[in-house]
Amino acid sequence: MTRHNERTVGILGGMGPEATVDLMQRIIRLTPALDDADHIRCIVDNNPKVPSRIKAIIEGDGEDPGPCMADMGRRLEAWGADFLAIACNTAHYYYDAVREAVHIPVINLIDLVANHVKDQFPELGKVGILASPAVAMTGLYTKRFRRLGIEDIWPDPDHQERLLNVIKGIKSGNTDANVRADYRTVCENLQHKGATAAIIACTELSALGGQLPIDALDAAEILAQEIVAVAKNRKDTV
Repeated sequence: MTRHNERTVGILGGMGPEATVDLMQRIIRLTPALDDADHIRCIVDNNPKVPSRIKAIIEGDGEDPGPCMADMGRRLEAWGADFLAIACNTAHYYYDAVREAVHIPVINLIDLVANHVKDQFPELGKVGILASPAVAMTGLYTKRFRRLGIEDIWPDPDHQERLLNVIKGIKSGNTDANVRADYRTVCENLQHKGATAAIIACTELSALGGQLPIDALDAAEILAQEIVAVAKNRKDTV
């Protein structure tokens, strides 16, 4: 524990680096602080060398990211983290590898977002998902939402491919007007399929920001709120 019995968060980052920086900025913005010492302590492993989740899950020929992420978790715990957060939706496919490697709590972003939707928007029967195709393939959100009686809606295949290109563009530093236009087009596709709201379930898309043509709940923002609440002991457990 740090000063005033606050908890220290360890962040498994670098997937990608800009998304991790975006999460850090959100944590800073959401922390009530009058001075530097009022901010929470974050230990961040911004590790872009984690094996590609896209190659491992979508292409099927990549190195398993699980062992690398487990090692990151162990190091963060050894460095003084009281709980962990994973700054990537897709990487939660390897959540169990991290949880089983440490002796401290690990926030599950997928559960966190799904429960937030159910608690805050109980009337919402269906929700669009803006995420990497790898998230769709793993069923991370599908399984969780269906247990809660919520239908998840995904972009049509051609629009999902368009969204993957948007994500790849952001990772390469391209956030120009064409990338943003493609992103809006995918959102419009979700609207046409009956979604009245969507989850931004990719931290690259969270970092892109911008006005969207559909009401959106940002997983990165929900994660940042949870980190601050747990670190400040406004919540007893992760």
